[in-house]
Amino acid sequence: MEIEPLELDGALLIRGRRFGDRRGWFEETWSEPRLAEAGFGETFVQDNLSYSASAGTLRGLHCQVPPAAQGKLVGVLTGAIRDIIVDVREGSPTFGRHLAVELAADDSVRLWAPPGFLHGFVTLTPATRVAYKVTAAYDGQADRSIAWNDPDLAIDWGVSDPILSDKDAAAPRLRDAGPLFPAKAGSQTGSQR
Repeated sequence: MEIEPLELDGALLIRGRRFGDRRGWFEETWSEPRLAEAGFGETFVQDNLSYSASAGTLRGLHCQVPPAAQGKLVGVLTGAIRDIIVDVREGSPTFGRHLAVELAADDSVRLWAPPGFLHGFVTLTPATRVAYKVTAAYDGQADRSIAWNDPDLAIDWGVSDPILSDKDAAAPRLRDAGPLFPAKAGSQTGSQR
């Protein structure tokens, strides 16, 4: 397994190795010992799976705030997505910045979004299944959503009229949500590895 740091502080791409033959291929999707050797030591407590029937389905932007903040390791089982993460850790050198990564079932890449990041995705194909591991269990009291089309974030989702949940359609702008991950006095947020 290979780890590639991204331009947002603490965000990573994790690439597995596929072993193929005439039958297809085999891949380890998660190996705690192999990733620990590469410097990744997160503990996951819950696996989630989402299914989106139509292309253009947008889920996000979501996070959980402390004390239930979640890191997410995201991969695609069927279909393809444009995955978006936004650093909302006040004091982080990449605060307010976002990046987009295309993830697809035919690739072995997964995206790591540390705690303190908003996460969302839009499906690029019908019948898309997204699997993600999280570092904290779901907590409805800590759940937060930010508008997918917040003009201050200026995210290019590649769609203008996505399919949204009622919750995502009514989400506030980041500046109206208050600090989600306030900076700790005397410290600067750094890599989560």
